[in-house]
Amino acid sequence: MKTRFTEMLGIKYPIMCGGMMRLAYPSLCAAISNAGGLGNLTSTMYKDKAELVAAIREVRKLTNNPFSVNVTLLPSMAKGPEQYRDYFDACAEEKVPAMEISGLPLNRFENGKYLQKLKDAGVKLFHKVGSVKHGKSAEKAGYDGVIAAGVEEGGHPLNENVATTVLTPRLVEEVAIPVITAGGMANGRSLAAALCLGAEGILMATRFINTVECQVHEKVYQELINRQENETVLYGNSIGLQGRALINDSIREVMAVEARNGSLEEVLPHISGQYGDHIWKEGNMQTGLIPVGQSIGLIHDTVTCKELLDRMVKEAEAIIKENMAKF
Repeated sequence: MKTRFTEMLGIKYPIMCGGMMRLAYPSLCAAISNAGGLGNLTSTMYKDKAELVAAIREVRKLTNNPFSVNVTLLPSMAKGPEQYRDYFDACAEEKVPAMEISGLPLNRFENGKYLQKLKDAGVKLFHKVGSVKHGKSAEKAGYDGVIAAGVEEGGHPLNENVATTVLTPRLVEEVAIPVITAGGMANGRSLAAALCLGAEGILMATRFINTVECQVHEKVYQELINRQENETVLYGNSIGLQGRALINDSIREVMAVEARNGSLEEVLPHISGQYGDHIWKEGNMQTGLIPVGQSIGLIHDTVTCKELLDRMVKEAEAIIKENMAKF
């Protein structure tokens, strides 16, 4: 399955992993890359340049295949310009194959210094966008590709709230660089649909939680299998930072606070990530933020990364072939 995306990075399958806070460690990143996709190492899990460099080198011990590093340039109480400069310096000096950038565009951070530094280092840059306007800006700035992030995605979908099925072909119409589809991607049918919409590949994160190599508590796997596509909700607009998360006790409290125009201080304990270990390591699914997308409705099992990617591509090829035969 060859596209401009696979050719650009030298990967087998047009499937990319997105940022996964507290989950996308070197072992999962390498497993996805070894399975033929583009694994992801999430930078904000590391406190400084030295820690991120060590993680990048650990990935390279586990795989000889390309991988990406995610940097999310969003307002944060834990990260500031110094940490972001560290991340970009580390990625440039280590010459990582690719980066997924979300939030503030690189050309607007430090006057574009790091965008040029990373390009000079040969790093392929992809920016996550929620609108045609931002996609065109990313192309003009010199990005190698854009990620069409539909409102279905988990984490922080942009507040344009355009669905994947509309955003993808609109971006394909308007930009010449490769478009990668994100939001609702979880199986072979998703992959086939994205390619038919004109995408060169897909980005997914929620589906990678239910892989053996993700190594979360068994209760997490089962919870995502049990939940349906209508059991996530958008939150955070009252504080200017929209997100999508699984409905649980914490998110219900957040929604109640927002409904009565409560304070940021009331919301923060529920969305700051302080309960991450309780969720992923202990399987407590009611307390804390679980940033997953509507694609949870398409998760029915837990398999290895290789089994998942091989199955997805086989299904996508069969679906495309079957539908071509109808015409």
